[in-house]
Amino acid sequence: MKVALASDHGGMQIREEIKKLLEELKIEYEDFGCECADSVDYPDYAVPVAEKVAKGEFDRGILICGTGIGMSISANKVKGIRCALAHDVFSARMTRLHNDSNILAMGERVIGAGLAREIAQTWLQTEFEGGRHQTRIGKIAKYEGK
Repeated sequence: MKVALASDHGGMQIREEIKKLLEELKIEYEDFGCECADSVDYPDYAVPVAEKVAKGEFDRGILICGTGIGMSISANKVKGIRCALAHDVFSARMTRLHNDSNILAMGERVIGAGLAREIAQTWLQTEFEGGRHQTRIGKIAKYEGK
């Protein structure tokens, strides 16, 4: 698995924790920033990651901002992306099982680093269930024109 990772200024601390987790799990990743404490615009980080995942350059992506909302909205504008905002382990697991989400968004101002690691690990290690859920994902793809 290869993961694209990014945050805006509001998600830098959790991004560092997720990098440690990816290294521990021996998952290849690329960090797309940001590298500053100054305010930046989340679409400038979410959209490039989403485009890389949509093109198949990365299997999945993880995006972090203050709430995770801006990142998830931005990523979901890219055709082929199913970005899920998750702040609990159950939702992270279900979004992989039932929705085959390919990007996870989290909010640093909403959850702490320990929970973020647990959410990300669950999301990374959960496979898509397929079956009736594949039909639903297919309907989304058809709507997108894929």
